[in-house]
Amino acid sequence: MIQLNPTCMHKLLDLISPRIFKKEISFRRNEYIKMNGSIDSKIYFIKKGSIKISIFQEDHEQIIRFGYDGDLIVAMDSFIHGSYSDYAIQAIKKTDMLIAEKEDFMNFIYSTSENTNLYITILEQLGLQQLERERDLLLDSPKNRYERLIKRNPRLFQLIPNKHIANYLRMSPETLSRISKS
Repeated sequence: MIQLNPTCMHKLLDLISPRIFKKEISFRRNEYIKMNGSIDSKIYFIKKGSIKISIFQEDHEQIIRFGYDGDLIVAMDSFIHGSYSDYAIQAIKKTDMLIAEKEDFMNFIYSTSENTNLYITILEQLGLQQLERERDLLLDSPKNRYERLIKRNPRLFQLIPNKHIANYLRMSPETLSRISKS
């Protein structure tokens, strides 16, 4: 999932919305947008709603990202390589999305140097977010992960159910509840 800073996001959407997002679709609560083990070369823009991106290991779901109003979502491994992806994308609640095909997106990205530079900025931000997430999981205690998440993204706690946030933070819902009360 790509979460851009608001300035970058508005600039990107102003440029690409009318050109590449040619389809709109709604997903019901718990409906899969993309199943693990599938190929998906689309980019999704969440107009309204929320989603989770998960990986499954031995029938256990591990949430790795969330998305909600204003976020771009993409199964990056499948999008870049055209390969099967281990990631599943699922609506947490009713979610309305705009959909763009990879070909349309890439034609837009490479149409001008400004667009290419914007794409590089997007990829850089995504890389930094991933490094921060890995740091949280490898170095920090559950309490520190919670505090860093609430500092980075307090809106998440208003939009995503606690059971999903606990999974994302790799703790039980009871641990999350205890930490949030302290």
